[in-house]
Amino acid sequence: MEEEAEIYDGIRAQFPLSFGKQSKSQTPLESLHKSTLRAAATTPSTAVDDQKPSSSSRSISEVFPSISSSSKAWLDTLKNPNRNNPNPNPSDDMKIRPPRPPLAENGEEDDGEMIGPPPPPPAADEDEDDDGGEMIGPPRPPMGMVGSDTEDDDESGGEGMEAYRIPLSNEIVLKGHTKVVSALAVDHTGSRVLSGSYDYTVRMYDFQGMNARLESFRQLEPSEGHQVRSLSWSPTADRFLCVTGSAQAKIYDRDGLTLGEFVKGDMYIRDLKNTKGHITGLTCGEWNPKAKETILTSSEDGSLRIWDVNDFTSQKQVIKPKLARPGRVPVTTCTWDREGKRIAGGIGDGSIQIWNLKSGWGSRPDIHVTNGHSDEITALKFSSDGRILLSRSFDGTLKVWDLRQIKDPLKVFEDLPNHYAQTNIAFSPDEQLILTGTSIERDSTTGGLLCFYDRTKLELVSRVGISPTFSVVQCAWHPKLNQVFATAGDKRQGGTHVLYDPTLSERGALVCVARAPRKKSVDDFQPQPMIHNPHALPLFRDQPSRKRQREKILKDPLKSHKPEIPMNGPGHGGRVGQTKGSLLTQYLLKQGGMIKETWMDEDPREAILKYADVAAKEPKFIAPAYAQTQPETIFEKSDSEEEDK
Repeated sequence: MEEEAEIYDGIRAQFPLSFGKQSKSQTPLESLHKSTLRAAATTPSTAVDDQKPSSSSRSISEVFPSISSSSKAWLDTLKNPNRNNPNPNPSDDMKIRPPRPPLAENGEEDDGEMIGPPPPPPAADEDEDDDGGEMIGPPRPPMGMVGSDTEDDDESGGEGMEAYRIPLSNEIVLKGHTKVVSALAVDHTGSRVLSGSYDYTVRMYDFQGMNARLESFRQLEPSEGHQVRSLSWSPTADRFLCVTGSAQAKIYDRDGLTLGEFVKGDMYIRDLKNTKGHITGLTCGEWNPKAKETILTSSEDGSLRIWDVNDFTSQKQVIKPKLARPGRVPVTTCTWDREGKRIAGGIGDGSIQIWNLKSGWGSRPDIHVTNGHSDEITALKFSSDGRILLSRSFDGTLKVWDLRQIKDPLKVFEDLPNHYAQTNIAFSPDEQLILTGTSIERDSTTGGLLCFYDRTKLELVSRVGISPTFSVVQCAWHPKLNQVFATAGDKRQGGTHVLYDPTLSERGALVCVARAPRKKSVDDFQPQPMIHNPHALPLFRDQPSRKRQREKILKDPLKSHKPEIPMNGPGHGGRVGQTKGSLLTQYLLKQGGMIKETWMDEDPREAILKYADVAAKEPKFIAPAYAQTQPETIFEKSDSEEEDK
C-alpha cells in the first residue's frame, strides 16, 4: 500500500494542481457592469457587441459622435479616393499592371504611376483588426476628448464630470419601500446602508452579504404609525439612532436589535426646560461625530436636546432657540459641526441659530440669522473647516453662508423645488462639490434631479437625472466607496439609487453586483402538501353547540321578549329619560297638559297638615315603638283666658 501511494504521488506531481478540477464558468465583470449602465451614460455605440472604446473597427460616426459634416466628408474622400478625381483619365483606368508592391522599409516606392493621394501608413495593429482594413482618417483622440465639441450642456456634463471624477456611469437601486425614502445613513466603512421611509419602516442592506438581487437583510418598524425622519450612525458604527414622528428616539445596535428608547416629557408642563424629554414629534437627530455617547435631537415642541445614550431617562441639556415672539416654534432640523463643538438649528420661522459648546453656555445663540430663509429650513451642513454653512429650505433655494460674515449669504442657488421636510445637502469627499436633490413639480417635465455645484466657483457643475417620476430627497457621497447615494420615491414606491463607476469606485455596489444569486437546487424544493380533512365537509362536520346560540338569544331583547328596563337619567336611543317620564306617553301627556302638576300651586304647610289627623290616629314610625314605655304626657293648661279676663 505504501508503494502504491508513493507511485501515485510521483505521478500526481507531474500534473498541475488544477488538473481534474472543474472550474466554474464566471461571467466577466465587463458584462456585469454593462447591465447596470445608466441610460444617460449609454450611447448608440454601446449597442455593438462588447466593444472597447479603443477598438478601431467602429465606424466614423461611432468613433467620432460629434464630428462635423465637412470633416466627415473629408474622411469619406480618404476612404474612396476616386471622389477626389471627378474627371479621371480613361487610359489610366484601362492600364493593366501587376498589383503595386508594399512600401519598402526605407519608405521608397517603385517608379510605377500611382493614382490618388498616397495611402496612409499601416497601423501597428493592422493585422489584429477584425476586418483587416486600413485605419481611416487621423488617429482617434483619447476617450476623454470624444464629444468635447458638443453643446454647452454636454460640456458641463462631460468635461465637468471628468474634472471632478463624479462616479455616474453605472447605477443600482435598493428597493423594498412602498413610499418615499426620507432617511439615509451609510456607515463609515461603507458596508451597511440604512434607509427609512414614510411607510414607517427601516430597511438594512449589507453590501458584503447582498447578491445581485439587492434585497435587505432586515426590516424594522421603530414606531408604529410614525414616519421615519432621520437615521444616524455612531462614530464607531456599532449603533445607530432612529428618529421618527413620535416624541421618543430609539437606539439600535448594528444588527437592528433595540438597545433603548428615550423618555417622553410631560406635555402639561409649560416650561420645556422642566420636562424630561420631548413632548411632541421629532424632526431630526444626529450622532455626535466625535463623542460616541452623545446625540442631538430636535422636535416640533420648539427645543433641541442633547442626550447621553447610557441614560435613557433624562437629557443632558435643553436648548430653547431665541424667538421674536414668545411661543413655540418648531425646530425643523439640527446638525453638529465636524469636531462636535458647535450646534446649528433651523427654526420654523426661517432663522438659523448656532451655539458653541463651552463651559457655562446656555440657550442664547452665538450666531443668529433672523431671516435666513422665507420658509422652513429642511437641512443644515457644516464644512469640515467650520467656515462654511449650507442651508436648504422649502422656499426652493440652497444658500451658502460664510460664518465669519454671516449677515448675507455668499451665494443663493434658486430653482430647486423642495416638497419634503427631509431634503438634505451633502459635500463631496474633497468638499469641492455641493450636491442636493430636487422634488417633482406638477407641471414640470424634468423629474427628480441631483444637482452638483462647485464650492469655490459657486456655480452649477451638472444636473443628473435620477428618476423621471420620483422626487430626490436624501443624498450622500461616501468617501471610502466613492459612490453617490440618492433616495427617491413618491406615495406608492421608494428606493435608494447608488451611482458608481467601476474605474473610480471601490467595494460597495461593485461587490454585490458581481455576486450572482445562488441557483436553486433540488434540496430547495418544498412541495405544498395536500391536507385532507374529512371533517371539513358538511357531511362529517359536527353539529355546533347550542349553548352559545342560546346565550346570544338571551342577550337579544327582541328574541327573548325581555321587557325593557326603566332608564335612569336622561334618555338615549329614542327613549325618554326618567327625569321627564320614562314612557313616551307620559311625556306627551305632560307636555300636552293632560296630566297637571298641582304641587306647584299648593301651600306646603297645608299640604303637610292634611296628614296630621291620620298621623295622630295611626302612627307608623316613632310612636308605636315607645307606646308601652312612654309616660303619659301632661301639658300645662294655657292661662290665656285668665289673662284676657
